[in-house]
Amino acid sequence: MAIYHLHVKVIGRKAGSSAVASAAYRSGSRLRDERLGRDQDFSAKRGVVHSEVMMPENAQQAWRDRERLWNDVEAFEIRKDAQLAREVEFAIPRELAETQGIELARDFVRGEFVGLGMIADLNVHWDRGEDGMSKPHAHVMLTMRAVDKNGFGQKVRDWNRTKLVERWRERWAELANERLTELDIDARIDHRSLEAQGIALEPQSQIGAPAKRIEVRGIAGEDAGADRAQMHREIARNNGARIIADPSLGLEAITRQQSTFTCRDLAKFAHRHSDGLDQFNQVVGAMQGAPDLIELGKDARGEDRFTTRGMIEAEQRLHRASELLAHRDRHEVRDADRRAALARAGARGLVLSAEQAEALAHVTEGRDLSVVVGHAGTGKSAMLGVAGEAWEAAGFEVRGVALSGIAAENLARGSGIASRTIASLEHGWEQGRDLLKSSDVLVIDEAGMVGTRQLERVLSHAAEAGAKVVLVGDPQQLQAIEAGAAFRSIHERHGSAEIGDVRRQREGWQRDATRDLATGKVGHALEAYRAHGMVHEAESRDQARGDLIDHWDRDRQASPDRSRIILTHTNDEVRILNEAARERMRAAGDLGDEVGVTVERGARNFASGDRVMFLQNERGLGVKNGTLGTIEQVSAQSMAVHTDDGRSVRFDLKDYSRFDHGYAATIHKAQGLTVDRVHVLATPGMDAHGSYVALSRHRNGVELHYGRDDFANADRLARALSRDRAKDMASDYDRVDPVRSYAQRRGISFRERVAEMVRKVVPEKLRDLFDGLRSPTDVPGLDSRRRPEPAIPERETSGMPAERRGVEAPGRKPAEDPDKELRRVRTQALVRHARAVDAIFTAQETGGVASPDQVKELYEARQAFEAVRSYGPHDAEAAYTKNPELAREASGGQVGRAVRALQLETELRTDPALRADLFVERWRKLDHSSQRLYQAGDMPGYKAARSAMSDMAKGLERDPQLESILVSRKNDLGVAFESGRRLGQELAFAHGLDLGRGRSIGI
Repeated sequence: MAIYHLHVKVIGRKAGSSAVASAAYRSGSRLRDERLGRDQDFSAKRGVVHSEVMMPENAQQAWRDRERLWNDVEAFEIRKDAQLAREVEFAIPRELAETQGIELARDFVRGEFVGLGMIADLNVHWDRGEDGMSKPHAHVMLTMRAVDKNGFGQKVRDWNRTKLVERWRERWAELANERLTELDIDARIDHRSLEAQGIALEPQSQIGAPAKRIEVRGIAGEDAGADRAQMHREIARNNGARIIADPSLGLEAITRQQSTFTCRDLAKFAHRHSDGLDQFNQVVGAMQGAPDLIELGKDARGEDRFTTRGMIEAEQRLHRASELLAHRDRHEVRDADRRAALARAGARGLVLSAEQAEALAHVTEGRDLSVVVGHAGTGKSAMLGVAGEAWEAAGFEVRGVALSGIAAENLARGSGIASRTIASLEHGWEQGRDLLKSSDVLVIDEAGMVGTRQLERVLSHAAEAGAKVVLVGDPQQLQAIEAGAAFRSIHERHGSAEIGDVRRQREGWQRDATRDLATGKVGHALEAYRAHGMVHEAESRDQARGDLIDHWDRDRQASPDRSRIILTHTNDEVRILNEAARERMRAAGDLGDEVGVTVERGARNFASGDRVMFLQNERGLGVKNGTLGTIEQVSAQSMAVHTDDGRSVRFDLKDYSRFDHGYAATIHKAQGLTVDRVHVLATPGMDAHGSYVALSRHRNGVELHYGRDDFANADRLARALSRDRAKDMASDYDRVDPVRSYAQRRGISFRERVAEMVRKVVPEKLRDLFDGLRSPTDVPGLDSRRRPEPAIPERETSGMPAERRGVEAPGRKPAEDPDKELRRVRTQALVRHARAVDAIFTAQETGGVASPDQVKELYEARQAFEAVRSYGPHDAEAAYTKNPELAREASGGQVGRAVRALQLETELRTDPALRADLFVERWRKLDHSSQRLYQAGDMPGYKAARSAMSDMAKGLERDPQLESILVSRKNDLGVAFESGRRLGQELAFAHGLDLGRGRSIGI
């Protein structure tokens, strides 16, 4: 995977360095050092694939000679502690081919260094680590003085600015990601964790060859292994120092792939990023005391769980976006269009099952968020194909995305929906291209593999654009690589259409086994396969591997036209199995002449007849990461492959080398794959999710092999393959209020104060939403200031008689189902209240005012609603104010959307952090809108936006809880100073708003 690394340092005499020696080492050449009178010879150094001196137009051409350049630098700098050169070292994404990586480095150097007037000595190294993986990186030595045709001038102090280094870091990430996207490569690098200091946590696996100290005498003759160990310790020590200085770096890193973590996880992370016990303790202490650390409580094992404020905020944004989408209803498909799409599918021979038809109806209803959960092999793509035709007939544009290129290709092939990777879609958005529109339907396939942060960004963009999103996946299959279980969380909150009728397997008992795997009954599935002779035990893993190859070879020879794949957990096992399969092919005479080729994963032999798997998207070839094929021709220079989807692709090996043998693959590569037969080698790293994927890829049969040195018996195998390693969310735990957690960890006890604010401040604020509709004094018997007694909390009402729940039920026998009875009474109260509100809305729409009888009915309806749901009328009225159509629907008995909107308003009322997020978001939009309207000359619109901002600022006076949270977010609100005023006044002063007159939100 691509990593981000960009490091800047100064080469100077104070550290004993020589510019000539440094240049010789980085270029792998022999240079004469005139100052020292000796040759600096590193011509034996390997891995240097490109070397050139790049200069601005006004520099002396003689300096294109590296030896001349750096000897002149040495001669010009006379101080004994002189700074001779600046070096920028950066990692090149290993997903790029060598020529692509060199060109990317040249573009970066030309634009960011030479363009500023520096001479740049660029050297690209394409080293290989002990694991056989390429570790490409570039060294750029830069001059520190201005140059012209007469030579060197003054040192340019601006080149030392920290902001310039930060720009280089950001620009390298932007340029590399642009190139990766242009090449359709599923990888991105990220510099954002480095913005604060311009430094990062270095990867423990050092890129390229270890940097060795260049001394006057040349290279130190240290043992390579000891040097690597020293480098590892130095990186760990530097990382530890950075985390101690800024613990947020560590917290961000630890939550990159997991939403929550334990003390043990934190200790393991600190051990990896520290050197020695003292620094380890300092790193742990810094992270434990960080303001952004949030304690969640205990997990199912009784261990304390933690997360970060940033992770909670990302989840809140995700859920807020999903709520906004779920409450909108703008993409309905007419029954006629749906029936026509079904008829066209039937004419092609595609008949949807009852479950598929229900899922079709679900995704083509009007709601802007649809979720489909389908077991492996249930025909989700086929259903989406019919839905796509219906959407297009209704005038919508359908777009598909998936996390990986091969998943996007499978979605396009199975449904006919044009699809791409999420990374490429997001990159287009960053460039202002391919933005979603309100007429778009975005289908996200394999959504369970998308991390929380990425899915939040997509859903937030869709919610803002007014588009529809359809999430399709299976939470039980492979989990997201990045942090979170976003798909599962949204599924639990909003429900889904579920497709459980497995179609991939051709025998009924195998379809039943797949359903068992999908529902966590791995042991049942294994027993079924064992009963049919498809589970094979051996004395050792070596023997199991041999047995697997025997079965694979017999199957290959008996059914050469059928498709098959070998699956296992690790890349090491994949390589061993690939080699074993090739040996059988070679022995049978099914391979042509061997050709030695160096590919991304090291040296390999290939021959015509070999199976290969492509490991990188390449738009020009039409292949994706995971595409399989068979070699037709191969030479030392080129290769021709017949892909499994029937195409023939030819390429030069110097341009594309990201492939490997394709007899075996990791289980992770196989999600979405369908073949006739699968052969699985079970190893201890497998779990329920991997087992589910591995044992559900086949149409006809699967063979599972294991050794007793890994699993002592069948029970041990079943337990290991049943382990649930589903990822969690911070919101899965009870304590996720970052404000309360922050205060309590610092000894601030304000639980009672918060409860008082919720009881007193928030309801008073919400009552003002229906300004003018509080009971007037001329309505006898009504006192608008009297609050009804709080109802018993909902969670405590289960099983209570109606009278105890505040529901008058004289003479009625106790309900057999108290929960059902409570829901019925609440629905009646909601409908009555909605009718009262809708009557007032109708009176106002016709230019009238609410009559005393209507106001009296509203007040009495509020009391009845409050009796069965605390703050129910206030939350409902807040929802109706935003969308009056909800009141009309609910008054007619259609309460579904109103209930969801009411629940959202309840969450807003009780979650101060969420209200703060929404305040900041709305404030920024209004501020931006007002500026845009002013520039466009739309003064009425400008004044309306400014008036709305005034209302928001003034409203903070009535919401001290929200105000206290927003004080720490002044920068987000455009307040860059401390004036001693209340926050609302500071906002007004900073933005030139008038708080003298505010608007009431009347109805």
